[in-house]
Formats: sequence, C-alpha cells, structure tokens
Amino acid sequence: MYVEIVPNRGSPPAVLLRESVREGGKIRKRTLANLSSWPTEQVTRLRHVLRGDPLVPPTQAVEVVRTRPHGHVAAVLGTLRRLELDHLLDAQRSRPRALCVAMIVARLLAPCSKLATARGLDADTQCTSLGELLEVSPAEADELYEAMDWLRARQERVEAKLARRHLTEGALVLYDVTSTYFEGRACPLAQHGHSRDDKRGAVQIVFGLLCNSAGCPVAVDVFDGHTGDPTTLAPQVQKLQARFGIEHVIMVGDRGLITDTRIRTDLHPAGLAWITALRAPAIRQLVDAGTLQLSLFDERDLAEITSPAYPGERLIVCRNPLLAAERARKREALLQATEDALAPIAAATRRAKRPVRGEAEIGKRVGAVLNHYKVGKHFRTDITATEFRYARDDARIAAEGALDGIYVIRTSVPAAHLNATETVRAYKRLSSIEQAFRSFKTVDLHVRPIYHHLAERVRAHVFLCMLAYYVEWHMRRALAPLLFDDEDPAAGDARRTSIVAPAQRSLRAERKAQEQRTEHGTMVHSFATLLQDLATVAKNRVRLGDVEVDIITTPTALQQRAFDLLEVSYRG
Repeated sequence: MYVEIVPNRGSPPAVLLRESVREGGKIRKRTLANLSSWPTEQVTRLRHVLRGDPLVPPTQAVEVVRTRPHGHVAAVLGTLRRLELDHLLDAQRSRPRALCVAMIVARLLAPCSKLATARGLDADTQCTSLGELLEVSPAEADELYEAMDWLRARQERVEAKLARRHLTEGALVLYDVTSTYFEGRACPLAQHGHSRDDKRGAVQIVFGLLCNSAGCPVAVDVFDGHTGDPTTLAPQVQKLQARFGIEHVIMVGDRGLITDTRIRTDLHPAGLAWITALRAPAIRQLVDAGTLQLSLFDERDLAEITSPAYPGERLIVCRNPLLAAERARKREALLQATEDALAPIAAATRRAKRPVRGEAEIGKRVGAVLNHYKVGKHFRTDITATEFRYARDDARIAAEGALDGIYVIRTSVPAAHLNATETVRAYKRLSSIEQAFRSFKTVDLHVRPIYHHLAERVRAHVFLCMLAYYVEWHMRRALAPLLFDDEDPAAGDARRTSIVAPAQRSLRAERKAQEQRTEHGTMVHSFATLLQDLATVAKNRVRLGDVEVDIITTPTALQQRAFDLLEVSYRG
C-alpha cells in the first residue's frame, strides 16, 4: 500500500491511496481511496507511516504541556445542562449566565471564596477544565460578584420555574429552617440568635429550604440571624400561592415551626393543610387529661385519637421502643454528669479550709451546672448560706420516662386523603431536608465561611448553594448504584415492620456497605470520593514539534459507568 501522486493536466494532481496486486503474472494497481482533499502535511505523514518511518525523530520528544482535571467537571456540568438549569437561569446565552453556571459547578467541585473561584477559572491559574469549557477565562472576582447580583435579580423567576417542575396542587411541601454562623459583623443579616452550630456568642443568619415530597429543593429564603423559626412560615405561604400559583398544598414542618399561632394566622386563613407534631408539654397534657392512655401501646406502636383541645384535627400517636431506650440512656448520662459536677460544689461547702459560703455564691455555681446539662428540673436542691444538698426527683424522672419514645403527629389532612401510616411517613420525610442541610453546611457545599458583607450578596450566595444542591440531588439519585446511597429505598421500606420502626436499608444497600463493592465488583464511593475519582480523567495538552493537541484520559470501567448513569459524555 502506498500513496501515489498522479498529474492531472491543468488541474491539481490527484493523490491516490493504492496497492499493487499480481494477477496472471502481471502487476496491477488498485486504487483504494482518493486523498486529493487531504492537506499536504497529512498526506506526507501518511506516506511516512506506510513506509514505516519513525513518526517522531530521535531529537524530538512528546511533551505534556499541561494537565487539567476534567472528568468531575464533565459530570457536574453535563448533569446541569441535562437538567437545563442553565436555561432556567436565562434562556439567552450571556457571560453572567456562564459565570453563574461556573460558580454552581465550582461549589460542588471545590467550595471556596469567589476570589479563589475566579483564580481557578483563569487560563493561567486554572485547576480544572471548567473555565475553558464555559469559555469564561479570564474571570475577575468583581465579575463574579456582578454575576451574583444578576442571579439574585432572577431568583424569584428561577424558583417559580423550579416550582412548575416539581410542585403540583395538593402535593406535600416540606419546609425546614437552619442557621449558620458568621466570623465577621459587617453584614446586616448577621445577628445573634439560637445557634444550631453550638457557636454561642457568634452572629448568624437563618435560612429556610422549601422542597417537594422527595426532598428536591425548590426555593430558599435567608433571614436575619435573630428570626424565630415560626415567623419564617408566612413568607412560604405567600410564595406558594402568590408567586408559584399553587392554591392548595400540604405543608409539612416540625413541631417548632408549625405552631398554634402559625396555624391560626398563616395556614388556616390561606386554606392550606398541614402536618406537624406536638411538643412534649402538649403530649403531657393529653396524658393528664386521659385522652392519651399509655396502655394503647401494649400491643401496637401506632394509634389515632381525637381531643377536644384540637377540634377538627387528627392526632396520630406513635411509640418507638428504640427511641425510648435512647432517650432513657441519654437522660441517665446527663443526670450522672450533673451529679458528678454538683458533688464538688457540695464538698466545697463542707471542707474545713476556706469553705464556700453564701447563698448567692453557692447558687451561682449550682446554676451554672444545671444550665449546662439542662436537667435541673429533675433535681431537688437545698441551698443555705453554709450548705448545699441535692437529690434526684425520682417521681418527675419517672413521669418523663413514661413518655419516652412517644411522639404525636398532628394534622388537618382528612383520613380519606392520608391514612395514619401515610401521615407518619409524610412527617418523616422531613429527614430529607436534614440531609440537605448536612450537605449545605458540612459535607459537600460548605455554605460557610461566608465572605460577603452585603445582604443581597449573602442571599445570592445561599441561592447558589441551593442550585448546587439541586444538581447534587439529581446526581446522587442517578449515581446511587456506585455510592453507599440506597438505590432501592422502596425495598428498604418494605422491610419495615411498621412505619414507626426505624428506617431500613435494602438488602442491596446493606451488601454494598458490608462488602465495600458494587454489584459490578467496583469499589463503593461516597459522593465526594467519586468526584475525586472522576477528576483523574484529565485533559492533557500535548506538544509534538510545533503542534499542540488535547488528549483526554481514557476512563476506567467505573468512571465510564458513572458517566453512563449520568447520561453525560466525558468529552464535555
């Protein structure tokens, strides 16, 4: 086989790929292809190949100019585009849209400040292929801030589009609230409030997440750090009805969120149904009134009752033995820790040398201990100017222990619409928002530290994190076969003896956890480590002489499986 150039009179010569064959003692030429359209350089290289010449002269080596981690970018960006999230931000391509997409993807890949994100997008300092895929290099931090302002102005429209995708009339809507703390004090949203991060004395913001029944995020709101949880409910009602155009849903919120006042002033006037739970004092009142009899749980763990104190409502009483045992264990541990801290104070009042004296001084020390462990109500104390005595209040401890493991679901939804089991299951779906908050705050997205001082920038930052979690939520569902996540939750639910019993994982998920292998024999990943694995699929810039080309690493079987599950191409 060889290349032959045939003169063609006044036209350019014909370049033909030919081979010589022997027929009846004669040598004949057979044309295999017409290469006349090929560039001269390409024809020359083919001639060298056919002659067996070395492609790279001994003095000329292949040089890898640069390597950019790429596979994780292709996975996240490909999923974002498959979900058409970029079109939800804006139907028209623009640099602000591209920068917002870059910040959403970067939040999943490596959460960091906007300055560091801009550095990672720049061609000279890029740490992934994200900047070149989105064609946003170079990018300055100020541009990212301006893009955040652009996104913040579109938040309501984007959330309305997400609501049209994921919410319907009469469906369950999950809502919960959390907080996260600030290091600085310049932001007007940063205020002192009830900290869920055990950061006493630190200022914080509060944000509430609205999800559909499966836990898919739809909207997020940011509030001042001193905002009480129940007061955040009214904006969600207005958002659902005025902005999303959904008149009737079932709001599901925890006992500290949907209170009597919120039911009376927000939910009932709006005509919305709801599911929540009673606080411990309200449960005690039911027991004292004889409405709730503990003998109900002698042979079952769930019962539906009514009470004159809650007219027109259903109360579904549940008892979880495992929860009861855990609460009893925790109470005993706190009681013991309190006694261990009180004993030195009592001893200090009786010591011969420099004993502690004075009711005020003794009371100050005792109060600090009781406030720390929060079980002071279970102790009887006697403080005088010269002595301190204490003892457990066994009757009170026993009365509280009788209610261990008991919780009461409260709802306005008729039994014809949701039976008792379905109502309890709906309330337990709030755990999906707790999982979202873990992803926001500690696991994947790291919403803090928050580097912004302007209130609207903080809101835009939290919204960016919500959009990143929206992508992660869909990715986790698709990648479940490769993750420790349960890919068949329905099978796990079927293993439950009762809706009150602890959640069960499917046998397949348990097998993955025990063997650390998927059904295809590959290593099981967490979401974070799978992204790290995909990052080893790199775009390598290779130089050969004066020519530079990009070569993408061939994925492993596991990596290719991940791309297939996500329905994206690693080539970007």
